[in-house]
Amino acid sequence: MAGQGSGGNVIAALCNIFFPGLGQLVQGRILAALIFAILFFGGAALWFLIVPGIIAAIVYVWAIIDAARYRS
Repeated sequence: MAGQGSGGNVIAALCNIFFPGLGQLVQGRILAALIFAILFFGGAALWFLIVPGIIAAIVYVWAIIDAARYRS
């Protein structure tokens, strides 16, 4: 990846819209991808408890921003 704002980061951010953590995986950051995916899907599975749903929403946005601002 060429850096912040590069085409690769834009593609990674778009991947995160469809599947949180996929953008980090596209960038080659496997651990970050797993953490974002587990936090999002764990929180989404427990949405009826309200707080995990809110945490899942925050992680969702955070994953998109993290992929867009990543610098190698």
